[in-house]
Amino acid sequence: MIFKPIKPKKVSSQIAEQIRSSILAGEFSPGDKLPPERELAEMFGVSRPSVREALNILAAAGLVESYQGGGTVVKSLVETATGSPLSELIKVEQERALDVIEVRKCMEGWTAYYAAQRGLPEDLRKLEGIVSEMERNLEGFKPSQDLDAHFHIVIAQATHNIVWLHLMQSIFDAMKEFQQSVWRAVYLTDEDHRILFTHHREVFEAIRAKDPERARDAMLKHLSFAEQRSSLYVRQAKE
Repeated sequence: MIFKPIKPKKVSSQIAEQIRSSILAGEFSPGDKLPPERELAEMFGVSRPSVREALNILAAAGLVESYQGGGTVVKSLVETATGSPLSELIKVEQERALDVIEVRKCMEGWTAYYAAQRGLPEDLRKLEGIVSEMERNLEGFKPSQDLDAHFHIVIAQATHNIVWLHLMQSIFDAMKEFQQSVWRAVYLTDEDHRILFTHHREVFEAIRAKDPERARDAMLKHLSFAEQRSSLYVRQAKE
């Protein structure tokens, strides 16, 4: 007899597989919180202990991390166990942030390229919503720093490549403090904010038109501008 009896899968394993599939499909980004155990139990129609066991399975695989009183957070696929050495390096040597922007130019040019090829209607709606909110901020003289970061992450999501998404999220997390300082120091005028808005609109329009080459060129134009302004900030900080 070459056949073996079929063993039914544990409920917790089935729950873990569904959540894992959602994470790997990009439905949850690094840093996103999963619904609370009670809500997950209701969604799956199971007991909370089964959900808790499923989350333990995912935590053991390095996909999520649970915090006492803080819920369960999706981890980056490229995160190290010791946190973000890159973030610490940038704090000590701000010039390294310029190295990161150089890498971003290589990565994000192609991220925009693939987003233009693969972006779905819901991806385009998200990008359009961000660009529209940026335009409203211009009218109210409000900075769009958080929208800027979200725009780049949504483009990574629009590639439907989970590695792009997790790499981009990790880089943005590492650069967050530096980027906040740059926004406060060198993006000061209405003209600066209009230039940034125009760049983002051009990237979005190229992605919406499904023109990969134009999307890549528009992204490189934007990041070259960001590189110049970041270099200015680093020089000013040294003086």
